[in-house]
Amino acid sequence: MRTTRLTLICHASTQALKRGRFARDEPLDMDWQQASLSLAGRFKRVPRVVCGPELRTRQTARMFAEHPQVDPFLRECDLGRWRGQALDAIQQSEPQALQDWLSDSHAVPHGGESVMQLCERVSQWLQSLEQTPGHVLAVTHPFVIRAALLHVMQCAPAAFGAIDVEPLSSTELRFNGRWRLRLE
Repeated sequence: MRTTRLTLICHASTQALKRGRFARDEPLDMDWQQASLSLAGRFKRVPRVVCGPELRTRQTARMFAEHPQVDPFLRECDLGRWRGQALDAIQQSEPQALQDWLSDSHAVPHGGESVMQLCERVSQWLQSLEQTPGHVLAVTHPFVIRAALLHVMQCAPAAFGAIDVEPLSSTELRFNGRWRLRLE
């Protein structure tokens, strides 16, 4: 059985991230055009590069490949009416709704996608990769990477908030009969 290697890259920093806001479809907070293809030589063999559909993931993916493939499974968690709002503002205006969302993986007080729905979507995507040997580099969002780690480590959704994912961080996963987290 050939191995599937999955490198998850978190998109680069944005203004929303710096300001503690749930993002809209916004650009990176850097000159990404100057950085285009700057990380393309990071790997010995050129991986297949995929990314979420949002502008920030597409711009980050261009650091690794000229023509990354957009994969809708890698899209950001839909935070409904909270999109673009500051976490502090939500804490002030809807404290119980925020608490419900943070403590219940099925809750959707914002009208978007629950953490559980996100985890199910990401699990389906990971299962689709099990039949695709080779190296896949996926540029996506912190929430998507958290969901992937929960799947691989077989953790309960309650652990979702215990994982921090930094901009441009890299997470290595391997599949050879079962998924494994690989720390280098």
